[in-house]
Amino acid sequence: MSTFLNDFARAFAALDADNLARLGQLYDEQVHFSDPLHEVHGLSALRDYFDHLYANVEALEFDFHGMDQVRDGEGYLRWSMRFRHPRLASGQVICVEGCSFLRWNAAGRVVRHRDYFDAGALLYEHLPLLGRIIRWLKGRLA
Repeated sequence: MSTFLNDFARAFAALDADNLARLGQLYDEQVHFSDPLHEVHGLSALRDYFDHLYANVEALEFDFHGMDQVRDGEGYLRWSMRFRHPRLASGQVICVEGCSFLRWNAAGRVVRHRDYFDAGALLYEHLPLLGRIIRWLKGRLA
């Protein structure tokens, strides 16, 4: 198991709205972060993204349950994210499974972070009208 991935997962899971200054310990100034809904370049923009994220949720928690280093300086983390947003799923807890690809530099800071997850399970399925349509479509395709 990669010491870097284990340390990163522990530090990332400990992030919250009050300690986002710690992002500079995890990420390089030139970090490129992306997920199915966002793309962010640079540490300052990443701080803004996380600040906005934490300001809009009532709870956010990550559980990392797998990690694989594929080569020096690159690896994957598998995770479950649980969050509550007042305007999604009537404020109930939503759980989403995902995976993060990380590339880090010799200084031990992440330069590339790419998240993979089902955007429908995260957001769209929990919107009142759109959620019903997506659930109906999934049922028809199953």
